[in-house]
Amino acid sequence: MTSDIDLCVSIVVHWSREVLDGRGYGDYQSMGMSGGQYDILREVVDAGRAALRKGTTTPDTVGALMERQARERCAARYRDGRPTEGPWR
Repeated sequence: MTSDIDLCVSIVVHWSREVLDGRGYGDYQSMGMSGGQYDILREVVDAGRAALRKGTTTPDTVGALMERQARERCAARYRDGRPTEGPWR
């Protein structure tokens, strides 16, 4: 069984790569994400773009940076279990 953290990381990493490559789709519900996961996605993509602009990472290594960011943020979000009772939180 996949943990909530691992599921969050998987979906955020997938879509962060799509968005960074210009292939992302903007509606979080059609991406299969909750609003909170979408917030994480935006933060992760922003961090990836900033690192690319600053030259602190390359297009080949930005994926590892975004995965690390996603894991940290998803772990914080789900550290006490599910964040809320609502399905789209």
